[in-house]
Amino acid sequence: MNSTSFIDEVDVELEFAGSGRHVDIRFGILNHGVLDGDERQKAWEIKIGIIGTVGLIDGFLVWLNKCGDGVDAKESNRPNLFPRFPGFGEDSPFNACWTCDARSRRGLSSADIAGLGRLGTPGEIVKGAVRLYLAEIEYLVNETRPDVIFCIVPDELSEQLDRAAELARPLAQRADDEDDDTSGKTYRHDFHHCLKAEAMRYQTPIQLTLPSTFEMGTRGKATKRKRPRRRKKDRQLQDPATRAWNLFTAMYYKAGGAPWRLVRDASDYTTCYIGVSFYKSLDEQTVMTSIAQVFNERGEGIVVRGGQARLSKKDRTPHLTAEDSAKILVQALQRYRAEHGNMPARVVLHKSSYFVPDELDGFRSALQQERVGMADMLSLRPSHIRLFRMGQYPVLRGTHLPLGPTTHLLYTRGSVPFFETYPGMYVPRALQIEMEACEQSPDMLCREVLALTKMNWNSTEFDMRDPVTIHAARRVGDIMKYVPLNAPPDQIARRYSFYM
Repeated sequence: MNSTSFIDEVDVELEFAGSGRHVDIRFGILNHGVLDGDERQKAWEIKIGIIGTVGLIDGFLVWLNKCGDGVDAKESNRPNLFPRFPGFGEDSPFNACWTCDARSRRGLSSADIAGLGRLGTPGEIVKGAVRLYLAEIEYLVNETRPDVIFCIVPDELSEQLDRAAELARPLAQRADDEDDDTSGKTYRHDFHHCLKAEAMRYQTPIQLTLPSTFEMGTRGKATKRKRPRRRKKDRQLQDPATRAWNLFTAMYYKAGGAPWRLVRDASDYTTCYIGVSFYKSLDEQTVMTSIAQVFNERGEGIVVRGGQARLSKKDRTPHLTAEDSAKILVQALQRYRAEHGNMPARVVLHKSSYFVPDELDGFRSALQQERVGMADMLSLRPSHIRLFRMGQYPVLRGTHLPLGPTTHLLYTRGSVPFFETYPGMYVPRALQIEMEACEQSPDMLCREVLALTKMNWNSTEFDMRDPVTIHAARRVGDIMKYVPLNAPPDQIARRYSFYM
């Protein structure tokens, strides 16, 4: 009879400055500083640009300055769940400060925002909003050269985008007598993804920010500002310190910093982690196309765009041919070599659908061609099997149950002893891991998957459901569907920070 085991958070610690280690991202930075912070003799100056209405830009700058002095922890009987934000500046654990001169602040016209509603179709409204921001991004990149650009989305614009989303009809509901031009305008456009895709050509990461992120005081009191009626339910806000943690850490990473990394002993093999997922083209008519995301232990990501995939008649899931499998892995490894000057000793391949023989043959061919000696190939999908434990809280994060020689359940979300609670809102689901062609032990591979859930640099919460390989590959697909297939390579950003 199979029995469960438990992977303790101590076994998947992260590394910070001075080789300091901790199970939690925020406490690791608090206690040791960001990974590359002690590599600098003086504080790093990060230049930022801001786009939004004049009032929102002023409010955002006030909030950034307040956070620079630190944000108190949320009052809680579980202090590990809500640590204080230590501030951002020369004397902070980040060893970095931000600057934003007057020329790096670009105001949007309220009249231009209001005029988007007259553009007609939902797609045109979204594209019109994207054009407003692109004009300002182009100015900032050419004139002030910021490291990161914050794009604040006013409530008035969110109202327009919400209305456009409601007007966009699913493709299946199109009338049979619509011609190609009309039907082409019924495709649903996502403003966030479309703006990210269009802005890549300027080679400067952007961060979309909502006013609700910074319009709450450091003690949680809402500022008084009349908001337009929203059609969608307002999102639940995190506590002020957590919002500061997430925004400043994302800014630090997008500017080129390395806040933390996986722990790697000198005796460990150099490893390249690759995630492969799939996405539909914008018109939903093209066969699924694959995306790979390449990482190393330091947290640097490289995006590789793959070829078309084919839907299996057996299970209606996308798969690659042997030729395309080999091609995408060769591209990924060649990008790795270009970055590091050598090939990794080991490749870990995570895929969002199970492997078919053609894919295994293609991947093995690529590994042989590039002379990579070791590889582990795993498919990861949410499982419908649920485990329960006695008591009030869900199963512990790190719970591992073998279901067979190659099939394993791993809870990457669940109750966390360090937090003394379950931090989620819904009953967690385990990942089902199929170890299709692996050389390492199941315990080691599951521990690696759990560690990779801590490598999302867009958040300081360490209990993502998916490892960053799969999470990033899906996020890349969300953006890449808005990039034409014939786009020149220099218009496709290589670093994952452009897709966050």
